Amino acid sequence: MDNLHPAALLRGMTQPRTRRDVFKIAGLSAAGLALAACGVEGKKAAPPKPDAVKDYWAKQTKNGKVVFANWPEYMPEDQGPLKKFQQATGISYEYKEVIEENASFFGKADPVLRAGQSLGYDIVVMTNGIQLQHMIELGYIVPLDHSKLPNFNANAGAKYKDRAYDPGNQYTVPYTSGITGIAYNTKYVKDDITSIQSLFDPKYKGRVGMMRDAQEIGNFGMYALGIDPEKSTQADWEKAGAKLKEQRDAGLIRKYYDQDYIDAVSKGEVWLTMAWSGDVFQRQLAGEPVKFVVPEEGGTIWTDNMLIPKGAANPVDALMLMDYLYQPEVAAELEEFIQYVTPVPAAHGILKSKAETLKGEEKKALETLVGSPLIFPTEADYAKLHGYTKLTTQQEQVFNRIFQTVTQA
Repeated sequence: MDNLHPAALLRGMTQPRTRRDVFKIAGLSAAGLALAACGVEGKKAAPPKPDAVKDYWAKQTKNGKVVFANWPEYMPEDQGPLKKFQQATGISYEYKEVIEENASFFGKADPVLRAGQSLGYDIVVMTNGIQLQHMIELGYIVPLDHSKLPNFNANAGAKYKDRAYDPGNQYTVPYTSGITGIAYNTKYVKDDITSIQSLFDPKYKGRVGMMRDAQEIGNFGMYALGIDPEKSTQADWEKAGAKLKEQRDAGLIRKYYDQDYIDAVSKGEVWLTMAWSGDVFQRQLAGEPVKFVVPEEGGTIWTDNMLIPKGAANPVDALMLMDYLYQPEVAAELEEFIQYVTPVPAAHGILKSKAETLKGEEKKALETLVGSPLIFPTEADYAKLHGYTKLTTQQEQVFNRIFQTVTQA
């Protein structure tokens, strides 16, 4: 337990930042959307046959090297977990913070993978959603050998073992997760917010923030109507779009935000807004009057997933690192730095025990993390969480048009 670094928590007290400072969850930029649209009409790969998966892995060997492509702010500055992995296995590593947006990353990766070439990475981290779905459908991801993932099988939470976007974790294992819910400034909002209908309440006219991203705002429009996004149809999207247009036209919305909503709600420019759980936790750690809630109608759980891209030079080494990160002690070390939702529940007990050995601000910070439902959601919160709508390429165009018509008007 001496490998844990509570001091990492304290940066949240003095340097409030959003995990998504440098990107947008589903690729919101025009360039990103254009790149993402390239090439996805190609022939979709058939699901892998069990014998083919077995045969692939039987031919692979440990090479002693792994190249890990990740998002910024997702590994302690000292890269402690990776250094310990190298010491334990003899596998050297390169760690590259090169993913800043799902859509632009996919747009760059697609022509390379389509041509049968290697990206130069053995592990890539992508958020569930449209681009990850394209990666799976086009056969760009190596199916995993679960016999080589004992730590994942033993330590991953049940909620992370059979996600709708990748049933049975055939292609991916979670790296970290977060929740999209409602944040509100308790200095201005005296009510106990529990319902998504608060975002549509006329008494907050001009003080409501909504996200610009089509998948995020689309989900909330559907929650407001009692629709499960993962089971939704085009008719449901149209109804949700109409609901959101009514909200806009009534003057309730101050702004449709990318990642800058967190500053707005902290300063009171908006009083309540759609929000990501980890952003709010960091502001709470800094003592700001911001509260987070998963609405009773539902919230969204998103997950950043580790995968092995087709053509990876070191798939065995990659699988070993992926599994290594599912050791509870390692997951706890990552959790202290990342401050989102870990897929390893046992990290909670490790961090709780560590907090008992600390004093002062470090103790307070770690106790706050351990006790926060934003970091360790309750079963009641998990029961209200849904994923994104699963879309074909044709449906994606319709879906985006419906909700971009709301936010870009």
